[in-house]
Amino acid sequence: MLLEAFGSALLGLALAWAASNRLPHRLPSRTLVLPTGITGALFGAFVTHTSLGSGHELATLCGSIVMAVALLSLLLRPTRRRARHLPTSA
Repeated sequence: MLLEAFGSALLGLALAWAASNRLPHRLPSRTLVLPTGITGALFGAFVTHTSLGSGHELATLCGSIVMAVALLSLLLRPTRRRARHLPTSA
């Protein structure tokens, strides 16, 4: 269980770091993004481990990745470009 938590925290940190490097213009500061990735991964590991039980380490890590990605996606802001508006017929 301790190794699952440590592995999940490392995966969440890696995902958050990759997201903050890949999409710096769409995410807030790293001081918010990195802890959000770690927290999401730990929460995902907790939920997955609680629902499946022990002995499913790979599934627990996959659940932590899914939750970390879901929480990081909530931090995304829209791009600065606006979509072209189609002319409306009146």
